[in-house]
Amino acid sequence: MSSYQAGGAAYRDVEAEPLNGNGISPINSSSSTTPSWKKYGMGAALIALVGYVSIYSPSAAVSTNVPSEVLPTLGKGYSDKTKLFDKTNRFIVHDFDARSTFSNFLPGIAGVFGKPVWSFYVNRGQGLASFGLASKDFPIMEFYTANKAYQVTPYVGFRTFVQGVRGGSKGKEDGVSFLMEPFSPSNSKVEGVEDASKPDRTMFTGTNEMEILEVDDVHGVTTSVKYFVMPEEDFAALVRRTTITNTGDDDLTLSVLDGLAKIEPTGGRLSWGLKNMGRTLEGWMGVYHANDDPGLPFYRMSTEPNDSAAVVIMKSGHYCVSFMDESDELLPIVYDTEKVFGFSTTLQEPNGLLTHSIEDIVASPQYGDAKTSSAFAAASGVKLAPGKSVTVTSVYGQAEHVEDLPEIAKIITQKHFITKKFERARSMMNELTAKVETHTVNKLFDGTVKQIYLDNSLRGGMPVILGDLDDESHSSNADEDSRLKVYHIFSRIHGDLERDYNDFNIDPTYFSQGPGNYRDVAQNRRNDVVFSPRIGSFVVKQFLSYIQADGYEPLTVQAFAYQVENHNEAARVASLIASEESAPTLIAILTGGIFRPGQLFSLFDQLDVTLVVSKQRAIDEIMAISTETAMATFGQGYWADHWEYYLDLIEAYTSIYPDGEESLMYDTELRYFFSTATVKPRSQKYVEDYTFDGKSKHILQLDATVFDLDKVAEQGAFRNVNTGLIANEANWQRTGGPGTGRAFTSPAISKLFLLAAMKFSMRDAYGMGVEYEGGKPGWNDAMNGLNGMVGSGMPETFELSELLKYVLSVVKKFQRPLVVPSELGVMVDTVNDALDELLASGYEDSEELSHDVPEELFKYWDTVASAREDYRNELQYYFSGNTVEIAAEDAIDMLTKWFDQVQLGVARAIKIGSKGIDDDGTSGIPPSYFSYNITEWKRTNETNDKGLPLVNAEAMAVGVFPLFLEAPTRYMKLIVDDQDKMVDMYNKVLNSGLRDDKLKMYFLSADLTGQSYDMGRMMAFAAGWLENQSIWMHMSYKYYLQLIRGKLYEQFYSEMKGGGMLPFMDPKVYGRSLMECSSFIASSAFLDPSVAGRGFLARLSGSTAEFLSIWRLMFIGPNPFVMNDDGDVEMQLIPVLPMFFFEDLEAGAEGKRDEDGNLVVSYKLFSSIMVTYHNTLGTDLFEVEPTSYVVTMTDGSTVEVEGSKIPTETAVQIRKLLGVETIDVYF
Repeated sequence: MSSYQAGGAAYRDVEAEPLNGNGISPINSSSSTTPSWKKYGMGAALIALVGYVSIYSPSAAVSTNVPSEVLPTLGKGYSDKTKLFDKTNRFIVHDFDARSTFSNFLPGIAGVFGKPVWSFYVNRGQGLASFGLASKDFPIMEFYTANKAYQVTPYVGFRTFVQGVRGGSKGKEDGVSFLMEPFSPSNSKVEGVEDASKPDRTMFTGTNEMEILEVDDVHGVTTSVKYFVMPEEDFAALVRRTTITNTGDDDLTLSVLDGLAKIEPTGGRLSWGLKNMGRTLEGWMGVYHANDDPGLPFYRMSTEPNDSAAVVIMKSGHYCVSFMDESDELLPIVYDTEKVFGFSTTLQEPNGLLTHSIEDIVASPQYGDAKTSSAFAAASGVKLAPGKSVTVTSVYGQAEHVEDLPEIAKIITQKHFITKKFERARSMMNELTAKVETHTVNKLFDGTVKQIYLDNSLRGGMPVILGDLDDESHSSNADEDSRLKVYHIFSRIHGDLERDYNDFNIDPTYFSQGPGNYRDVAQNRRNDVVFSPRIGSFVVKQFLSYIQADGYEPLTVQAFAYQVENHNEAARVASLIASEESAPTLIAILTGGIFRPGQLFSLFDQLDVTLVVSKQRAIDEIMAISTETAMATFGQGYWADHWEYYLDLIEAYTSIYPDGEESLMYDTELRYFFSTATVKPRSQKYVEDYTFDGKSKHILQLDATVFDLDKVAEQGAFRNVNTGLIANEANWQRTGGPGTGRAFTSPAISKLFLLAAMKFSMRDAYGMGVEYEGGKPGWNDAMNGLNGMVGSGMPETFELSELLKYVLSVVKKFQRPLVVPSELGVMVDTVNDALDELLASGYEDSEELSHDVPEELFKYWDTVASAREDYRNELQYYFSGNTVEIAAEDAIDMLTKWFDQVQLGVARAIKIGSKGIDDDGTSGIPPSYFSYNITEWKRTNETNDKGLPLVNAEAMAVGVFPLFLEAPTRYMKLIVDDQDKMVDMYNKVLNSGLRDDKLKMYFLSADLTGQSYDMGRMMAFAAGWLENQSIWMHMSYKYYLQLIRGKLYEQFYSEMKGGGMLPFMDPKVYGRSLMECSSFIASSAFLDPSVAGRGFLARLSGSTAEFLSIWRLMFIGPNPFVMNDDGDVEMQLIPVLPMFFFEDLEAGAEGKRDEDGNLVVSYKLFSSIMVTYHNTLGTDLFEVEPTSYVVTMTDGSTVEVEGSKIPTETAVQIRKLLGVETIDVYF
């Protein structure tokens, strides 16, 4: 590994540098010795023949040197194929189109006050495979899934065609003419085959850019293409810059077509139609022009393509605006595809260019009706001396009206505009990722931290504080000042070319964001308060408010929405931020209903609201007077694991605000989310059906939830008669009747108690796993069939154990009663009575447990499940509004009994064990899942929607499965404080079927050979692929996190450096940037060994959340703020850093030293304070307490502290980010 990490030689820990001069990239070739442009009419056969002659004829030889001015763009060693990164820290992919395929994306960030496009790229053709606005329903270049994008991108994507003449004293007459297409797949190298006639091709991937380079030694032409998203403008656009350099020894005259082979028009939601009725859709398509300017094409449909009575006329359109550097003249756009390709419908060959010059094509008529068009910028007669370049810049986007195009063109053709925008695209990313700036001896690791922080934010969102108006708000957090609002930007569901099943959405507005899946957002916001302490308890309150009365949560988390309820305040703010003429309109907007920041600015544009202050000041004034509300939608089914991430959020919050725990738990009233789905009782979802062979019958749990029309009607009572929209109040469960009463609330601790009670009541018949009775499984949703198998999960039981322990600790600590809904009180009484009856029965587990559920346990399960169903029936629509109070002493007694029962279930589960290949169930590793075979049942005389009989269970037997990594990972939370048990469990997992010895990683599951397909989709996949015995990075990183939490530091760092974690993997095997996580890695169980070890489904993975939690423990420690004996807050920094991050002489990396010669590492704390650790001991810093601190303030003053803790006054200043510049910590 040292060859690509030594001393950071391949990766520089510096701010990205803008490209100097004209950016260049490489190109391919095809050539001709015919003396005149007219010879293009000779046909493809002659072109190929003379191309052969020109390649091998000495008279056609050209220089192979890349000019020196190109090198700053490429970075040192771009041609050195041992280098992984260029000088601007972009990942280098040599011979990218000859390597195994991968897909990636630009982050779709245009800044807070910018409008993004989404864009995906692959390592084929010219990279960009698809882009558009909002979602894949609104493409500019059609969205293809990865497997198809690899095939079609070189043809339907971006293309460049060069008609060139080299040398000659009389121009074209005696020069050597050629036609070439850079990056053509017909000229790609073949891996393992040396061919000097093939060009060198390189891809450079940065955090907010992608560039490809081709060096064509045959033609003496180097071509680069660079892509980035236009930042901080009020129009969304993708920028493409194509630079062609003459690397030959004589002059080159060229004409170029450069652009998109297929561009889609606007026309509403097109994705489905393009895939299923694409030819018919072409009937609506047309190309229009602003001011009849051939450089301002406007691609749109005439109307939205539907047969509805409501006809929607299309006014918006897509555009392509192109120009050459140092010129504000627009290049003409060739949009008629047939002019370029003739009747080559595959688009492989530019047949039109074989018979016509580019000048002729531009001069001839074009037609764009009733067909899919192109968008090629045409540049003619460009003369380049040796070493000189020409750059064609093209901007692709969407405009609301064709009349907008001239203004857009005027903006983008300003001198240096695009160059400055590219520099800003880079600096903006540096600013965003500088929040986790890290400086160790391993520069690749430092870069990985920043990349993973970015990717984590793309899935969970990046919090910003709005409403920050004065000194009082500056010194407060969002809990302390009601004017402050926390808003997450840049988030989206993780949909891309490989995750084609997810419908991502990125609003093309200011403050851009999109909805996300519940578990994804909850996990990826876990450490928000650590990086941004001023958000306070915001994330905790957000997610605890989503807990429903039935113990479940919705699927889709949306951005918060806001409203201004006080008309006088709206008028006051309008007078401050808007012109006198615009104030009435602004007041109407603010008081007209809920809004989001991006929507506000869109309305301002549409309604011509004129602001008299900056956009930032305007939104701060508005948000300061707004009230906020969490938003979500039910989606589909109830996942069993959504609640499991709450303790992580609470733990992160209390690590920063230990003094805020009591107020958060007892004094924060939270509502209950109200979904439109209801969980059916067992009698309505236990279904009698034939087994797959038709020879016998069994019981399945099917259609566990029902879309509840009565709940829909309840929400309908909040519909606005004027707008037809349902008010947000409908999303919160209320007291009273339809449309009446109030949203019912409970303290946070009461909602956690309710959650614990519900999950305790959902334990399976053997008292081991928590039942998957809501229609969906837990984290491992590839076990989707487990719900039908009446299955349960031990991961949820381990999390239940932790939840009970936490609620118990809070009640013990603060000795305050629990106030809960009276309906819950009734259920809890029944549960406790049933538990008392079970304990009184004298039941004890036998030494050898039968798979048949004992009668006593089955009776308890049946009673408790019925109590749960009765409770849900009572609260299906409304709360009564009544509460009961559980005294602290009674709550402690109750929670202790529940906790003990859960521990009995855990021991029982380990005893019953797992079963699989080379696994007899005696490994001592806890199992993850159980199924339950209902062995005796009684029909209810009712049927389900498909006519199948419904039944009640009367007896059960438990079924077992092979091992899964999730169970020992979550089980380690229970034994985290027992070092011996932790080591024992680690060694058991290491030596089990969960270990991939070849890759030195951990399988998601053990060998599943012989398992039933009933368990879920994971059985449909080949072993080693997707969830079937692959390396699922998220779960692996969860496992590594538990190792460092459990203080197994030697084992943790051995796993890290052994290749189990980024950036310590083998790049040749991983197949993509070592700074980017994947969802899964094909394991050695996969039959094709060439695929094993490669990462798939890039970046937007939960593994980023685990990595950041690991980073936090490594650098900050678990509890940076603690309470002293007097009840005051103090600060302590206790890292867990090995010596090899200070200095790694084995890898040739000398460490940085302070003025006293001590090795140092540093990092950014709370996104702004640089902390430096001075290792005076010269050893690993594993839980070593500091001996002293020096806190330097922004005014230059210092606070010196002796001892391991920073006292209260300074600690609070640091937490509030008030005037603190740096902290030096000495060990």
